[in-house]
Parts: sequence; C-alpha cells; structure tokens
Amino acid sequence: MPALTAPTVTTIPALLADRAQQQPDDDAYTFFDYEADPAGIAETLTWSEVHHRVRVVAAKLATLGSPGDRAVVLAPQGLEYIIGFLGAIEAGFIAVPLTMPQLRQHDERVTGAMKDSQPVAVLTTSAVVDDIRHYGQLDRQRAPKFLEVDTLDFDSPLRPTAPVALPKTAYLQYTSGSTRLPAGVVVSHRNVLVNVAELLTDYYEAYPDGRAPEDTTVVSWLPFYHDMGLIVGVFIPIMLGTPAALMSPISFMQKPSRWMQLLGSHPSAFTAAPNFAFELAVKRTSDDDMAGKDLSTVAVMINGAERVHGTTVRRFNERFAAFGLSDAAMRPSYGLAEATVYVVATAGGRPPTSVRFDYEKLAAGQAVRSEVADDGTEQIGLGVPRTTTVRVVDPQTLTENPAGTIGEVWLHGEHVAGGYYQNPELTQKLFSGQLAEPSADTPKGPWLRTGDLGVMFDDELFIVGRIKDLLIVDGRNHYPDDIEGTVAEFTGGRVAAISVPDGASEKLVVIAELKKQVDPAQLDAVTQQVTSAISMTHSVRLADFALVPPGSLPLTTSGKVRRAMSADLYRDNKFNRLDATR
Repeated sequence: MPALTAPTVTTIPALLADRAQQQPDDDAYTFFDYEADPAGIAETLTWSEVHHRVRVVAAKLATLGSPGDRAVVLAPQGLEYIIGFLGAIEAGFIAVPLTMPQLRQHDERVTGAMKDSQPVAVLTTSAVVDDIRHYGQLDRQRAPKFLEVDTLDFDSPLRPTAPVALPKTAYLQYTSGSTRLPAGVVVSHRNVLVNVAELLTDYYEAYPDGRAPEDTTVVSWLPFYHDMGLIVGVFIPIMLGTPAALMSPISFMQKPSRWMQLLGSHPSAFTAAPNFAFELAVKRTSDDDMAGKDLSTVAVMINGAERVHGTTVRRFNERFAAFGLSDAAMRPSYGLAEATVYVVATAGGRPPTSVRFDYEKLAAGQAVRSEVADDGTEQIGLGVPRTTTVRVVDPQTLTENPAGTIGEVWLHGEHVAGGYYQNPELTQKLFSGQLAEPSADTPKGPWLRTGDLGVMFDDELFIVGRIKDLLIVDGRNHYPDDIEGTVAEFTGGRVAAISVPDGASEKLVVIAELKKQVDPAQLDAVTQQVTSAISMTHSVRLADFALVPPGSLPLTTSGKVRRAMSADLYRDNKFNRLDATR
C-alpha cells in the first residue's frame, strides 16, 4: 500500500488517476445504508470503478459549462455524493459541497451558498431532485442544470477526451461560523495535497517509518459537505490507497453504536468526530452492541471541530477499555476550513494532556496551572505544532505572545486557503495578517487570523475560546466554552453562554437544552445547582438561566452553537422556555 506522505502529483484528478492505476481492483469506498435496512446494506466501489464514474460525470458536466464554472453537490450522503464531487473537480469545475436540506424545510444556508457561488450545475440524485429543484430558481442569475448522478451510464466505455486545463481552485468550502454569515473558503488542489500529507505525517509519526499500517481502514459518518468529513472520508482514502467504511450522519445519530461497531470490525481504523459524538457513543452503546468487536487495533480517533472535554475523554476511554481500546487512540486536534482543515494534533503513544488552569489568571489572559488539585478550569492539550506554522499573537499590538499568555492563533503555510470567494474585504481582514516584529525564522506574513484565542503551555497549544464570543461581565473576561461545559454537566444538552446589555454594562445569560428527564417541579433545583456551580467555579453571577427543549439552539453546519443568533433569539423572547410557567 503506497503511503504518499509527500505528494508527487499536483492535482486531485492526477492523484485519483494514480490510485486507480496502482490499485484498480482494491476496494475504495464502501457505504453502509442503514436507512434502507437497519442491518446496513453495503455498496462498494473499487478504485477503477470510482475513477471511471468520476470521468463519466466530468464528461457530462463538460456539456453544461466550462472549467472554472461552479458545480454544487446537493445530494444525500452516499457514493453518488463522492462521485459527483470528484467528477466536478475532474471536469475542471469548482465543486461546491453543500448539505442536503431536510425534507420539506427550506435551508437558508443552501440558498445563500447557491446565490454566492452561482453554479451552472447541481449534482444530485433521482431520489431527491424534485425536493431540491426550487433551489435552482434564484433571482438575477442563470438557472443551473440538475444532473442526477445515479442515472448516468457507467457501464459503457468512455470516448477519449482532450485534457482539461484545471483551475487552481478545487472547491469552495462554505463555512457558517457562530458569529458571521456563511462564506466560501477557496480551497486549491495544492491546499488539499499539502494538508492531507501534513495530517498523515503528524498522526502516524509514532508508527514504524512514520507510515500508516498496511491494513488501515478509514471509518467515518461525518457529512461530506463538512471540511473534516470531506478530508477524512474522501481524500485520506485516496492519498493512502486504503478502503473507507462510510455511513450517514443520520444513521449515526439514530444509533451511535453503529460507529463503534464499524471501528471494531475493521483493522487499524482511522476515524474522526466532534466531542459530542464520543459522548453519544458512551451513552448509547451497550455491551451487546459490542459483542465480538475488537477495538485494540483502532489507530487514530480524531476529536476535533469543537472543544474537547476532559470528562468526555475519560468516560470514553473507561467505557471502551474492556473492548481493547487504547487510551492513546483518541487524538484531540485543532483545525478549521480556512486552513483546509488540519493544524495540530496531540502526539501518539500516550493519553491526551489535561491541565487545570487557575480561572482567575485565565480570565486575566495568563495560563497558570492551578495550585489546588481538581480546582480551576480543565483544558485538554491539542499537541505541539509540527508540520504547520502556528503563532499566538496579541491582536492589538500584532506581536508574538510569550508562552503562557493568551492571544489570537495565527497560521502560515501552503495549507492556508486562498481566502473567501468573492469577498475581498473579509479575505484581506483575515488572510493577510502581518506581524509587527517577527522573531527569528518567523515570516512577517501573510498570516491567517483564525479568531481563536489560544495559548502555548508546556509547548502544547490550548484553545480557550473565540475572540468574538468572549464575555465581559463586571469588567472581567469569561470564556463561554468554560461556562457551557460546567452547565452541560447538569443539563446534558447543548448550551449557549451569552452576555446581554444591562444598562451601561453586560450581564451573563445561559440558555441550555435540557436532555435529562426532569419533573417540572425539579426545574428550580436544576437552576439552583447551575447558578451555584457558575458562581463557585467562574466567580460570576448568572442573571438568567433559560431551560429549553432539545433542538432549540441554532447551530452552524458543523453542529456548533451559534451564540450570536442565540443572543438575538433570547432578546426577542423567541425561545420556548421550559421554565416559563414557573
């Protein structure tokens, strides 16, 4: 099995063609359809089949537009999504992977991305084309053609075609942050090849020769429209030449044990998920679900895309240790779409680092280990930056912060994307950072300003929050992630910690989804517990605690709580509060 840690090709189509030539009959992608059958119906494509189908899609697209045109992928999770996405890139189009809207619900994020990218084609399937056709009826632009990938002729031989001059851009990764509108990150072929190589180098550095085991299998349920789902589920298999066992996010949410069963059924598994997925796996996987499954060979479990909680790490490792899972398998990581996806991860061979920082000093911008055991706020280390260039910078003075001082995380390197599509102002603001006084061996610029607050401590990077989400209450800084983590221990669901105007100052409000079964008479007890915990742990008074049903908080496409929108909904009294009748 070739391990391309340093890409020798320059484009994604060339990488796929190389893989199909080297391993034509090896399994590439297997999709397990649990919605058609609870036992899972498996459909597999080999590398030669993937390459042929991708070329068929590309040939069809060539009749609908020209290289550089945009082609949206709007389809259910499945093999057709992968083929459509890679086919668009093969044709020299700029692919735009989007989320499939929920049935009978209009998705403003899809509408926004369609208007912004102005596609000439929409790649979908015959099963859903009628449900999404209205997204092509946009004002003031040419209506795109809808191409049903599953209806194309994949059995007939292809006619020879002239080589296509590929644009530098491979796809647009639309990201909807918690504090701003969605924007299309411009990702190049080079960004992908470099970043996947960096990722594989760091995750497998502890393995012999720094290579993935020969029997590696990628296991993923992450949505293909998301940056981590796309890189892990689609690109890593191509880079390594390893098979992928895939399923839909819906299948995972319906039964999280399916993820664990796939991990226990495939050797040397490489997988990734946000922190909440590890929590769900603990709560909703029984011993019977894991009967006969072996997790001892699981190689890499990326925990990323949202804050990693120490309690989750411990609960997960303790729950699955009986099935052979190593406590070094979980790898807390940090990345973002603007850097293609990957930035840094914890080193292999040991459990993740856990540090309790003095909360008062953290609020003052300094990371100091708490002198009292089990006191302070727990943070999980995200590793030593190795293949990527990372600096923590004072956002006001634009100078590098020393270790232990919190600042904005800045990134530099070939993995950093080219900016935001048709948004030069935001691109200039976030992708063109310049250091005032760079240290030795540190470039002056350009730097990607991530907007994340981080700190280097004992050589590891720790992320403590977002600059725009920082709460300033009674003249002190508070990190909403910390407060939300405290509250979630009592409520079990998603939490949004926000500040709202209170005369000349701000006051703290927490909105929490209550997932635990609680008698209405016990709501007061939950409120008192949360109020007390916030006061004792974070030294701040909670002005209002709003308990709401599951699914109430607005989310980004990656499942993160949109705090700014939550604040708007709270101010407009739009939440259906469980405590409203008390």
